[in-house]
Amino acid sequence: MKKQFPILEFDSDRLAIISPSDLVKEIPDIPKHAVVCFFNDVITHLAESGKLKIISKIKSEMGFHYVYSYEFENRSIVLFHPGVGAPLAVATFEDVIHMGCNKFVVCGGAGVLDKEIAAGNLIVPNSAIRDEGTSYHYLEPSREVAPSSEALIAIETTLTKRNISYRIGKTWTTDGVYRETSSKISLRKSEGCISVEMEAAALFAVAKFRGVKIGQILYGGDNVDTEIWDHRDWQSNWDIREMLVALSAEACLLM
Repeated sequence: MKKQFPILEFDSDRLAIISPSDLVKEIPDIPKHAVVCFFNDVITHLAESGKLKIISKIKSEMGFHYVYSYEFENRSIVLFHPGVGAPLAVATFEDVIHMGCNKFVVCGGAGVLDKEIAAGNLIVPNSAIRDEGTSYHYLEPSREVAPSSEALIAIETTLTKRNISYRIGKTWTTDGVYRETSSKISLRKSEGCISVEMEAAALFAVAKFRGVKIGQILYGGDNVDTEIWDHRDWQSNWDIREMLVALSAEACLLM
């Protein structure tokens, strides 16, 4: 039905003209648990160290997205980079779901909306503001979307067991990285958001639509809770990035 704005015209029909099955094949013996990792440097290091095995390649005009098998604590899990931004991340996520994975933990970095969250501090989203476009093709319009409760429990259990401190709260998912204005930041803070990134709401929406489990662990990156942007050299925090991959794998295997 036509709405005032096209983004509101959700169609619940599960049959689309193009589906993941048209582009990728199911892999019968693929591990069911997967880490969705936004840290290309960590993936490259693991691959060069011989710790990853390619199990599939997803082709696009950008080249290949590799889907790996990763041996973690004597168990095999899937590890892959989905691509940056909600549309690309969702397309890759959809493909891996079709391959056979159904339990996911995402690890990445995020801007902080509270300057008291130091660079490297962990953030666990319990909801995402849907200020992007992709999620509206998977769920009825709503202001927020949550991760899977099972994944959230597994993540909190893992971090508590490891005695690692973290903040839990809402994240703001936006397509407009260059449109994070002071007034928009103030609005999101008033809603309880403590971080901003580009994919969480879309990934959570796809998980609900496809009936799979997903949760996310972020670490505090750049600071936008300020009059002048503070990059904080957040992408150089190797120890946190490497640790988050292991924590995500451990949490995922609890589901």
